[in-house]
Amino acid sequence: MSKADFLNCPAPRPVPADFDREGPGRFFNRELSWLAFNWRVLEEAANPDVPLLERVRFLSISGSNLDEFYTVRVAGLRGLVRAGVVKPSADGLTPAEQLARIDRTARELMAEQQVIWTALQKELRKERFEIVGPEDLTGADRGRLADVFMEQVFPVLTPLAIDPAHPFPFIPNTGFAMAIKLRRREDGAPLEALLPVPNQVSRFIKLDGGRPGVQRYLPLEGLLEVFLKQLFPGYETMGLLTFRVLRDSDLEVEEEAEDLVREFEIALKRRRRGEVIRMTVSAGAPEDLRDMVVEEVGSSRDEIFEIDGMIGMAALSELIDDSRPDLLWPAYKPRVPERVQDFEGDIFAAIRQKDMLLHHPYETFDIVVRFLQQAARDPNVVAIKQTLYRTSKNSPIVAALCEAAEDGKSVTALVELKARFDEAANIRQSRALERAGAQVVYGFIDWKTHAKISTVVRREGSELVTYSHFGTGNYHPVTASFYTDLSLFTCDKALGRDATRVFNYVSGYAKPEGLENLKISPLTLKSTILECLEEEAAHARAGRPAAVWVKVNSLIEPEVIDALYAASQAGVKIDMIVRGICGVRPGVQGLSENIRVKSIVGRFLEHSRIACFGNGHGLPSAGARVFMSSADWMGRNLNRRIETMVEIHNPTVHAQIVEQIMAANMADEAQSWVLRPDGSFIRPGADQGEAFNAHHFFMENPSLSGRGRVGTGDAPRVAQRREEPT
Repeated sequence: MSKADFLNCPAPRPVPADFDREGPGRFFNRELSWLAFNWRVLEEAANPDVPLLERVRFLSISGSNLDEFYTVRVAGLRGLVRAGVVKPSADGLTPAEQLARIDRTARELMAEQQVIWTALQKELRKERFEIVGPEDLTGADRGRLADVFMEQVFPVLTPLAIDPAHPFPFIPNTGFAMAIKLRRREDGAPLEALLPVPNQVSRFIKLDGGRPGVQRYLPLEGLLEVFLKQLFPGYETMGLLTFRVLRDSDLEVEEEAEDLVREFEIALKRRRRGEVIRMTVSAGAPEDLRDMVVEEVGSSRDEIFEIDGMIGMAALSELIDDSRPDLLWPAYKPRVPERVQDFEGDIFAAIRQKDMLLHHPYETFDIVVRFLQQAARDPNVVAIKQTLYRTSKNSPIVAALCEAAEDGKSVTALVELKARFDEAANIRQSRALERAGAQVVYGFIDWKTHAKISTVVRREGSELVTYSHFGTGNYHPVTASFYTDLSLFTCDKALGRDATRVFNYVSGYAKPEGLENLKISPLTLKSTILECLEEEAAHARAGRPAAVWVKVNSLIEPEVIDALYAASQAGVKIDMIVRGICGVRPGVQGLSENIRVKSIVGRFLEHSRIACFGNGHGLPSAGARVFMSSADWMGRNLNRRIETMVEIHNPTVHAQIVEQIMAANMADEAQSWVLRPDGSFIRPGADQGEAFNAHHFFMENPSLSGRGRVGTGDAPRVAQRREEPT
């Protein structure tokens, strides 16, 4: 499948007249849908409206995305093929068929990455920002680099001869290395050698000196090529091969493991030795050298990607720093909610006045951190409970929890060890919490705890008041600076009781009974979505206004998709923002003609999960049912994880989500890609300089529920315009 199959086709391929609306073709394939998303990310690297170094960042993201896709999703499909599994997925493709289509698409995507990188380098040179090769170095450059090489690189390198006495070493996941074909000068004796490069070595070396005002960078492989004589004295180089290895990084945990933490520590070590999933090699190397490396690494021919250019696009992120602000997005400082300022920073007082919804990163995530820091230092706080799925390395949230525990407060931390690629960090955090005296709970073995909940119990007079925080994103201050997420603060008694029941469920395995305003997976969240869709269909059949707005990262759960189709056929107008994977085929007559799907890809990563149901009033409406959730609409989130979905009753928060956040996202054109019935995407606002940009709107306008004494009357709403599917 080519780029044209995914993006900006002149006209969508028509759906055949005999299309089976009940067959597997009603679903898009999960893996191909993800690749379509990564094409959209890559397109931002070629978008002239994006600052130049931000385009480099998008290129890097497309590379790291593809790496993770291979080490997890492709690895899983290869495992199914090896096991002889031929059962098709919901869309009708067998694992082998999926792998064949993935391979064709990924090869074209990686080729396009090189084309874009070549173009970006030309534009960077115009801005006095250069990526140079060994051939561009002056004698003065080489003299200065000699010191850099000997002091910063040489000490961590271990050149290895490859012969019967020196077997080929293990190359770990994401391992980068250089294979060299050498000849001894004194007698012409051949030698094959390997130069593994530790991940701790920077991929780009900044060059000092040269022309004033010009930043220059030399890729690491260029530096190694220049100084091969120091690594192999007495030899001349006859051929080079640079290569990078990706391995299976999925984890399997024994269900009956006695000590879950210990099992994960062992599993992390096993991850280094996963089977090879993809190997990228430099073009133009001697064929015998390439064959030797491929055989020794243990890679098959269909896992080899030959690259004429940059290997390991993810490493381009090293080039992006603050030294060239003119090539980055204009600096943006998140707002502190006016209501918090009205109460001189007392977050509990601000919440007591009424519920407060923060829209990150436009409102600072620091309020979430300060909520827990204030709780840790407040003598009236008696207990804190906190979920931790992903958090930063030196997390201020974990520090606040440790401080509270050391102060004698009852602290319970629900740490999810199975947060993919963050397991090691979470283990370190759990050890620190235990040392501080916190009660650390690891939750279910089979189900990840993905819910985002924090509760603070505070003694106020003769009562214990529970302050709760529900989020759509992780408790991670770094990602909160560029992920769009929602944070709901409330001291609503029912929500406080519900949050406590969820913590008790995860710690004690006792199913909660009598949840008042909270829906949770895998018990009631999916059934609530299905019930709301059916209720909306009933409104449509009765002639009442019927509409649904959905915003998620991924949507592939077959039963939910079929419910969306049924609602569409009943006449419900359904508008969805699905950033990444989407299994819904919109705009098909008789199946989904009332469904419109788009993806927003821009400065910030859309991450919040929201669902609005018109409830017989249409949208936007004060009478709609509105929910915010930690869950995407995927099988794993709805059936095999602990997730939450909070129904919004506070009128101001309700209006903020419906009339401001969702309306602006629906109105966005500048960053939106519209999904068409054939699976391709078109960007209708690409050539419209004045197209509405939701990110710009949120950066410029305060949120409704965070308003202080000014009130909410003058806060902007967004007029909603619905377009029919293209």
